[in-house]
Amino acid sequence: MTPLAIGACTVSSALGCGLAAQHDALRHGRGGLRPNDFGSAPRLGWIGRVDGVEAVALPAGLANWDCRNNRLAWLGLQQDGFLDRVHAARARYGAHRVALLLGTSTASIGTTEEAYRRLDADGRFPVDLRRPALHAPDSLTAFAAAALGLEGPCLTISTACSSSAKVFASAARLLALGLADAAVVGGVDSLCDNVLFGFNALELIAPAGCRPFDANRDGISIGEAAGFALLERLDAAPDAPRLLGYGEASDAWHMSSPHPDGHGAELALDAALARAGLDAARVDYVNLHGTASRQNDAMEAALVGRRFPAHARASSTKGYTGHTLGAAGIVEATIALQAIEHGFVPGNLGAATPDPACGPQFAWEGESRQVDVALSNSFGFGGNNACLIFGRAA
Repeated sequence: MTPLAIGACTVSSALGCGLAAQHDALRHGRGGLRPNDFGSAPRLGWIGRVDGVEAVALPAGLANWDCRNNRLAWLGLQQDGFLDRVHAARARYGAHRVALLLGTSTASIGTTEEAYRRLDADGRFPVDLRRPALHAPDSLTAFAAAALGLEGPCLTISTACSSSAKVFASAARLLALGLADAAVVGGVDSLCDNVLFGFNALELIAPAGCRPFDANRDGISIGEAAGFALLERLDAAPDAPRLLGYGEASDAWHMSSPHPDGHGAELALDAALARAGLDAARVDYVNLHGTASRQNDAMEAALVGRRFPAHARASSTKGYTGHTLGAAGIVEATIALQAIEHGFVPGNLGAATPDPACGPQFAWEGESRQVDVALSNSFGFGGNNACLIFGRAA
């Protein structure tokens, strides 16, 4: 594929709001997980909660979209000058030539939960929540289109934990087809009872903070996050980092577990490397999906061991942020981009006893080193796999 420029990006998670907060936390090994203090399930494990979401007020013209997920999205859009960059792109190309592609797994389902808890005597939603568009899977993208004033192709992608990685692939195709001149991509997922109780029912919630690739790992920690990036052709931002390749695959092995040999994940990896025109030996850093579940980490450790040389570095950053579900792809894409920008590989927070299955590629502690090419893995339920390869401009 022809590389695309990452003209701007931003992220807000349990590590704080904005890229600087994220890098500072990663640099100093400071995680954002804490005992669960959210919703109806405050005893279910630890969470990665974004502070300040409750206090966010949407602009008057967007008040009809008010819900926790859209507040988190609006909070995220305010960081790192991202709104200004989108407005500049809109002015340069025209509102109808800027695409919007966002990933989410739950959208505003937390507000739908609230509506059902507050049914009136006739069994109807309360008057203040009778807003059909808010209870739809595409509510996040519809809100963002209104907030950003964009009129181009508009897509919501919901493939569980790979959602906001796959938006990069769809955006690249839209630009290659000439259907858009730029694309805003990203994802938002906020905490809600549905997710907390759902993963608990699957017996996947760790009692304390998650421990990716630890020999004694015992489950995931749920987080929330918002992240966005602006994709443009290289001539628009020649000095910006680049999306070099993407790969997608489905292993269709099990509803909630990956193929034990990582067949689907490896297909996605091969497709990303082929589009980037690179061999695996050229990858300096791999941000792993690394959820801290037994099956995912075992599969991914084996994949790293057989495909990447010993001098490469790999780590999971979910010990910092928690698993942000539909927002995980964009969060970890920004981490890969920051590894390139700052020459820093984040450590694999939470693993006190590294799993012996992990090879020499694993970075258990943060380390400074040049990163020219970074890979980000996102593997969702049902085998929805996506890999993204980023590189520096030179």
